[in-house]
Amino acid sequence: MKIGVLGAGVMADALGTRWAAAGHEMMVAGRTAGKAEALARKWGGSAGGCQEVARFGDMALIAVLYQGMPATLAEIGGALRGRPIIDCTNPVETTHFTLTTDPGRSMAQDIEVATGGHVVKAFNLCEARVWQLDPPMFDHRRLVVPYCGDHDAALDLAQRLIADLGGEPLQVGDLRHEAVAAIVISLLFGGRDPYTVFNLVDRTPSATPDS
Repeated sequence: MKIGVLGAGVMADALGTRWAAAGHEMMVAGRTAGKAEALARKWGGSAGGCQEVARFGDMALIAVLYQGMPATLAEIGGALRGRPIIDCTNPVETTHFTLTTDPGRSMAQDIEVATGGHVVKAFNLCEARVWQLDPPMFDHRRLVVPYCGDHDAALDLAQRLIADLGGEPLQVGDLRHEAVAAIVISLLFGGRDPYTVFNLVDRTPSATPDS
């Protein structure tokens, strides 16, 4: 798969490095050309401008701080129209862990409106160090990776990319489910056990009724 990465920070590095190792063809754009070029060399890929990178991939990853999202979207313009996009950002201010988006809206939905693309929200509930793990395992269990979106083909590509990292994909609904991120991140930063904060997968065998 060809993947265009918009952003050259720690999340772009962590995800892009693992996808490159899985055999995907990578291209990256960043605010600082030197950082993007360094990532391209690391991945055996290439660097370019935002619109070039947006048009490059079968899937685009947007991995920028939410404060820089308006400028990034302005640079992308219409280059992502009709294309699958993964949004791994969190529009959460870190003092009180509240969403910065308006009630009833998500940043992923705003990205979809701005670009005309098909957005999948994924990889936003763990820090970059988790995605550097090969594979991400905790207590001898694969990490469950929730993802959400409204477009079947984009969801299928996201599912494949989650599996390529060694995660267990778990589709949780449409883009409005981004709002759960503020709750989860607040509890995790507060020191709660991740297994009690976000235990989405029930591995208990189903009870069989007596015959």
